[in-house]
Amino acid sequence: MQERDDEMNRTAPRNVAVALACVAFVGAMVGAAYAAVPLYQLFCQVTGYGGTTQRAEAPSGTVVDVPVTVRFDANVGRKLPWAFAPDQRQITLKLGEMQTVFYKARNTADVPTTASATFNVTPPQAGAYFSKIACFCFTEQTLQPGEELEMGVTFYVDPAMLDDVDAASIRTITLSYTFYPVAGTVAPLAAATGSETAKPL
Repeated sequence: MQERDDEMNRTAPRNVAVALACVAFVGAMVGAAYAAVPLYQLFCQVTGYGGTTQRAEAPSGTVVDVPVTVRFDANVGRKLPWAFAPDQRQITLKLGEMQTVFYKARNTADVPTTASATFNVTPPQAGAYFSKIACFCFTEQTLQPGEELEMGVTFYVDPAMLDDVDAASIRTITLSYTFYPVAGTVAPLAAATGSETAKPL
């Protein structure tokens, strides 16, 4: 009996240490999961990986007489009761030339809704050279019932693209936005006057 008690006394600290290590490991994994998303987004913004565009503070200092066509695409998440579309389907501009284009969004629900836009460009190699100076995608957008909002994006395509062997020949770029509801800000879809999918304005 004494030997059994002694054995339990010796193993108890070890069991506590193992339990604490397990708790610490689980906590670290949870923290890593939360950190992974912003770190991945930062990586994409720096490298242009996956067609992620760049954010610029000022216009390009150089304009090169090489035309590029930019096409515009608009989508909404299935649970967002918005209609969303670009004012124009495409424009042609020179490398380094700054342009502003507009999208329109309308809330088809009878309650206010808030959404944020994700974005990317194709082909993905162009992402590192598609620079936005101003964009509605930088902040969340809130629309009142039936409200329609015109939203702009100011951008240029960096002439440095010509120095990239993987991107130098690109002459057509598609800029795509998708609005998703912000968690906790969208009422049940029964309140919407439209379907779950986007409708043209």
